[in-house]
Amino acid sequence: MRHVDFSPLYRSTVGFDRMFTLLDSLAQPENTPSYPPYNIERTAEDAYRITMAVAGFEEDELSVEAHRNVLTIKAAKAEDEDGEERQFLHRGIATRAFERRFQLADHVEVTAAGLKNGLLHIDLKRNVPEEMKPRRIAIATATETGAPQIEGEAE
Repeated sequence: MRHVDFSPLYRSTVGFDRMFTLLDSLAQPENTPSYPPYNIERTAEDAYRITMAVAGFEEDELSVEAHRNVLTIKAAKAEDEDGEERQFLHRGIATRAFERRFQLADHVEVTAAGLKNGLLHIDLKRNVPEEMKPRRIAIATATETGAPQIEGEAE
């Protein structure tokens, strides 16, 4: 696997080091866990959904937490209350504990989470603040305002 050197980009950009670190970590798929399987889909222009297969887990055994652009999903199977040891002849449904993390872009928030038919659905929405959205700046002509003047110039 090739390694991408981002050092030339550090010289001409400011504030993108988190993105370069994320891209660097994505280049190493061999240490990425594959359990549990999940889908990420775009449901609208600024809306997304993560669907994770969590068969065998109940709602109180799952934890969904969003903190500082990181979505963390944890699961741990509770101990059987009856104390009865079950003997499996074949165990194909994995119920081992897991922790899965997703990096969220700026202004992406979790709006809902639900468990249905063994699938955990997490809805996300990008809410860009009004001051961060592009805005059109009107250009005044010299006839409208007099002579164009740079702020701070004395007349």
